[in-house]
Amino acid sequence: MNLHEYQSKELFAQYALPVPSGHVASTPEAAVAAARALGGSVWVVKAQVHAGGRGKAGGVKVCKTLDQVRDAAASMFGIQLVTHQTGPEGLPVSQVYVEVGSAIAREIYLSLLLNRDRSRLSFIASSAGGMDIEEVAAHHPEQILRAEIHPAAGLQSYQCRQLAFGLGLSGAQIGEFEKIARAMYQICWDKDASLIEVNPLIVTNEGSLLALDAKVNIDPNAVYRQQAMAAYRDPTQEDPMERQASEHDLNYVSLGGDIACMVNGAGLAMATMDLIKLHGGEPANFLDVGGGATAERVTAAFRLILSNPNVRAVLVNIFGGIVRCDLIAEGIINAVKNVGVQVPVIVRLEGTNAEVARAALAQSGLAITPAADLTDAATKAVRLAAQTRG
Repeated sequence: MNLHEYQSKELFAQYALPVPSGHVASTPEAAVAAARALGGSVWVVKAQVHAGGRGKAGGVKVCKTLDQVRDAAASMFGIQLVTHQTGPEGLPVSQVYVEVGSAIAREIYLSLLLNRDRSRLSFIASSAGGMDIEEVAAHHPEQILRAEIHPAAGLQSYQCRQLAFGLGLSGAQIGEFEKIARAMYQICWDKDASLIEVNPLIVTNEGSLLALDAKVNIDPNAVYRQQAMAAYRDPTQEDPMERQASEHDLNYVSLGGDIACMVNGAGLAMATMDLIKLHGGEPANFLDVGGGATAERVTAAFRLILSNPNVRAVLVNIFGGIVRCDLIAEGIINAVKNVGVQVPVIVRLEGTNAEVARAALAQSGLAITPAADLTDAATKAVRLAAQTRG
């Protein structure tokens, strides 16, 4: 679960992590009122979306008058902001963050994330901070600093000093940097964060450190015990189909193909998508209905995947270990009857009560194509999808 910049900075402030003063606004006039309340002569208006690269996309504007603040906010509200992280559809802007301008002497990149390869939290830092950090990592990896944190020892002062020295900090900045790093580390533990990113962490003209931007991602599997963080959720920033899937306890990810997949088990779902691609097709989604799939959940899954207008075929691949295949067959029959399926449905069932399930599908009188195994299912799905495309 992602947080907006203003939400992340509210969280930073709770842990005494230095951030510029700012206010969120939902109308141009509220943005002007925010700037007036902040005072000063320079303000920055930032579109609030769950994506980076806002500056290059016109989602961050520096303003020197209140009229400019009003115009900048008005130009952002209601648009679909498209950045290199959103895809061509973009994300809607319904709020802006108005912040006092900061005098920037240097920009630094700093993040704390879960390194799944090492099963440890890792700090990533670079003296080449700013919008093009991805380019730095790709072309100048020697400028990227890392510090892995042993889970038993925790963050050590020497690691903070090593990072600070590598970033070219000195004097009082070393202590400031350690306080910031420790605050990020504590937030990660307290809030079940999977990523905390400050890009840029700036050195001001006065020589102090300030988090000019903030990004926090919360582990979605831990949201149940992070009720305060759950309140930060913004459904408008989520894929509508993925949001609908979560309401039915379905694990769903939208993809760009036209063969919808409905599978029980994440590993089997990945294998199913691989087989579709191997035989020349493109999966429209990842969908794991779970080991406890029921007829009702299967029907909900059909409704979900068929709401994608690009779908030209549906491949159902179920291995009945815990789940009973006859219950899945009941759900498929109900879905095809009640949802109004207009595309080919290919079904491969194995495991508990598979013979009973296959007999029920055959006797249903519905246009359901059986498959003997996974390869047979994938090849039939690719062929029938191509025929549907015409």
